[in-house]
This record gives sequence, C-alpha cells and structure tokens, in this order.
Amino acid sequence: MKTLRHLATASATALLMGAATLAPAQTLNFAYDADPVSLDPHEQLSGGTLQLSHMIFDPLVRWNKDLGFDGRLASDWERVDDTTMRFNLREGVKFHSGNDMTAEDVVWTIERLKSSADFKGIFSGWTSVEAIDDYTVEIKTDGPSPLVLHTATYVFPLDKKFYEEGGAEIAKHGDSFASSNVSGTGPFTIAEREQGVKVVFERNPDYWDAESPGNVQTAILTPIKEAPTRVAALLSGDVDFIAPVPPTDLERIENDENTNLITMSGTRIITLQLNQQRNEALANPKVRLAMDNAINNAGIVEKIMKGFGTVAAQNSPEGYLGHNPDLEPRFDLEKARALMEEAGYADGFSASMMCPNNRYVNDYKICEAAAAMLAQIKIDVDLTTMPKAQYWPEYDERAADIMMIGWHADTEDSANFYEFLNMTPNADTGKGQYNSGNYSNARVDELTMASLNETDNEKRAEMLQEVEQILYDEAAYIPLHWQDLAWAARKGVNIEPVLNVMNFPYLGDLVIEE
Repeated sequence: MKTLRHLATASATALLMGAATLAPAQTLNFAYDADPVSLDPHEQLSGGTLQLSHMIFDPLVRWNKDLGFDGRLASDWERVDDTTMRFNLREGVKFHSGNDMTAEDVVWTIERLKSSADFKGIFSGWTSVEAIDDYTVEIKTDGPSPLVLHTATYVFPLDKKFYEEGGAEIAKHGDSFASSNVSGTGPFTIAEREQGVKVVFERNPDYWDAESPGNVQTAILTPIKEAPTRVAALLSGDVDFIAPVPPTDLERIENDENTNLITMSGTRIITLQLNQQRNEALANPKVRLAMDNAINNAGIVEKIMKGFGTVAAQNSPEGYLGHNPDLEPRFDLEKARALMEEAGYADGFSASMMCPNNRYVNDYKICEAAAAMLAQIKIDVDLTTMPKAQYWPEYDERAADIMMIGWHADTEDSANFYEFLNMTPNADTGKGQYNSGNYSNARVDELTMASLNETDNEKRAEMLQEVEQILYDEAAYIPLHWQDLAWAARKGVNIEPVLNVMNFPYLGDLVIEE
C-alpha cells in the first residue's frame, strides 16, 4: 500500500487520531465501477478525473444545479472588456502542504493546463493569464468569448511550490510525481491509495469553506467493476453509496426500504468512432452510413439499457444550443445492405473493435450487440474489451478500427463535443484529441472555432446546428444514446443535494445523518 506525500507528519497524525473518535455516521464507504487512474488532474480529461478533482482540489468556479456558476477559489469576477476577465481570489486558502494559495499558483496551473495534451484544446482561446497582485488574476482571450466561466470550471489550482519541488511533469499513462502525489485545497486529502483496491480520503482540517455542511471525516472508495456485486454491496450494508446503478437493478433498489435511488436524465453521448485511416472501407461515407443504418439504437436502449437512456442521432442533447431537431436516429437494415453494395462491399469486410468493460453503463454489452448487428451487413468484427485503465492507452494509440467513446460536455456546450471528438486531430492545439476515427472536415473545424468567439446565441446556434447536420450527413461517427444517470445510497446518506447532471458528486458537502 502506498502512502502519499501530502501533509506534514504532525498534521496527518492529529487528523487520524481525531478520526478515531468520530461517530461512524461520518465515515462514507462508497463504490464506483473504477478508481481514478491517476492523481494528476491534468493527465487525462475524463469524468473519473473530474470527480476526483472535486474531492481533493477546488475549482475557480463550479456548476450549480441550475447550471449557473458558484464561486469557489474565485470569490467573484468581472468582465473588464470583450476579451478580458478578472478573477478575485479568496484570501487565506491553504494547500494540503500548508503553502498559501495565491494568484501565482493559479497562473502556473493554467499554463500547465495549456501544456496538457488532453486539456490544451479547451484553453487554446486563453491567450494570456496574469497575476495582477497576490489575489487577482486576469485572463485574456483571443476574441469575445461566451465560455470563459464554463472553461474556468476546469481550473483546479495546484500547489506550484509542492509540484515544482517534487516534479511537475505530466506523464500520460505514466509514473510521475504528480500522478501519485497531491497537494490541493479541497475538502479531502488522500491518506492511502492502492490502485484497483481502495482510496482512503481524510477530511482536510484546514479546509477554507467553513460554511460547507459536509460532515464526512473519512471516505473510502472501493472500486467494484461488476455491477451486480456493487449493488449487492449496497443492499448488504457493506457500502453506503454506489454509482453507477445498472438499469437492471433500478426497480430492486427503489423497492428496498433501506436505500434511496436518485435518477437524472443525462447528457453524455455514447458513440462508436470509425477510423478512416486504419481501415480503407471506413473512409467510404456510404459504408459509414450503412453501419449507422445497421445498428438499432432504439433496440439497444430498450433491451440492454432497459429504457434507461435516450436514443441519439447527434452529439448535442435537447437543450443544448447545437441540438438539431431535424435529425432522426437511423435504422434500416435493407438500406444498409444497399449502401454496402453501392460502396463495393456487398461481400463485407473485416474490422477490429475495442471497448471498455467498466467505463460506461453496459459498455461491453453494447459493443457485443453492435458487433452482432454489423454482422448482418457482412462486417466481421473482431471485438476486444478491457478495463478502462488498459483501454485508454489503447484508445490514445487508435489501436482498433472501431472504438467506443462516451462524452459529457463539461462546459455544458455543444462546441465541447466537436473540439474533442470531431475536429481534425491536431497535437499542437489539442483539438480532436479524442477523435479516434481521424474524421476531418474543414467546415466543421471552421464553424467550431468561429462559435467559440460568437456571443450572439442565435448566430451561435445556427453554427453549431450546421456542424451537427454535417456530421450526420457524413456519418462521421455512430451516435448511440445519451446515458441517463443513477446513484443509490443507504437512507441517512443525503446524496441528492450534492448530485448534478455533470456527475461530479460534491462529496465535500455531503451530510450523513445518524
């Protein structure tokens, strides 16, 4: 078991001694389907990373239930001009190391984000960041930007001195100082971590947010990959809180008198990407259209997801500016076969496929069903599934012709989908970082970039909806469904107030009753 360097020994000892006298109700045992692959918040842009970040770090601002913004390490902010936003920082905030948090740490963090392969695309429009004084930061953008506050939700200030002394390298899927050591400002520190076994969080005794109602002193995360085992652990009382809840067990949990089930419509799109450079057949738009017509999205939602999802035909869910109401899900097997013949593939072809088996709800089952459906148009799919810790390095290598990716736009904006999933991959800018299909369309790139500097919502919506139309017409990828959200907890663990559509439970504010 690895104990992390994050607190002075005296502080850590005092904290652990104090924890022994606390009421059991202040200990949270919780289970997710996997644990974080790294402690470095800039190594991988994923839901798991952002969930962790909200426990051991604090953002400048964070989303609230109304999809507005609450100040966290930024106490307030003001727009100086069309391209300048000024953030005023809270004074007296300390990192877990004991170092004071200042504007210098925020500037250093943003510059590090701009160097991260995964995050640089989000911050490419932030042309400069400057510390005006110890507690004031000014951010300049490359034009009028409607998304400065949206982007600021990704800024979790890091302890510059701590990381520069230990090692500030961002090592993708690597073993760096930052991937296994942490100093944040968040409600919890990490006392113990054994990859794939457990993570032990302890309450930060110097946490700046004295108004937080949270009373959890120790939180123990146990990754449980198998959904039935995870549910059984909750119902038996071995854990207090689980996520995600599999659709097959929603009714069972709802009928259990000792548990509470919370569900929410989701905005994470589940997709299959088709690598046009690895497999010649996938470069043909008629083949891609045939594949889209061969996969029965509605059947997958009904049979595999047990109705716990919304059938999709595009990235943008209803309510997003980019949602195009004219787009309908495809499924027409005869049309699919005709398209294969028109494309010169009446006899089919072979394709490799990789999917995770513990990242999205029923991920591997969805891929198995999709492979069987593609067989009906004579596409012979060689499917490999694996845990997400092994999957993401393979994904980064574009190691298969067809790969699954789910995406929640953490900016709650359509452009975020296109920046990462659909723009032409560019290692320098970070655009297209998760476009494993190597899809490229100059108009998609142009419209996406233009939308980032358009402050007129009506004009912006036209741009974003045009992108969705292009992606649909070219079958740039296969959209499957938007994944709904479900969490469950034993009664007395008041999880509902700390949940949100982003699926970042704010566990620092969690209240456990006796």
